Amino acid sequence: MNKTLYTCALVIGLSSLGMTGCAVTSGQSSAGEYIDDRTIASRVKTRFAQDDTVSAMRIEVGALNGTVQLSGFAATAEEKARAAEIARGVPDVKSVRNDIIVKPAN
Repeated sequence: MNKTLYTCALVIGLSSLGMTGCAVTSGQSSAGEYIDDRTIASRVKTRFAQDDTVSAMRIEVGALNGTVQLSGFAATAEEKARAAEIARGVPDVKSVRNDIIVKPAN
């Protein structure tokens, strides 16, 4: 009985060691940077939603180490450019990678 209990405790303990730091993604050095990138992406999305030119529904926003990546579709080249301009204006954004594809609405 004691051996079984000891084995279970050991397995649980070793499993929990493997889960430490799981919130941090590849290329980031701390959980704080992960949270900062999430905050940056949220701020960009919020500003898209407040802007009449940019569709927050068709454009995806990601952030890694302060670099914002925009992807998805824009109806015009002006919308694509405006999305990048908005992203650059968000605090803590170091650079913007604009991978938005211009695809006019049918």
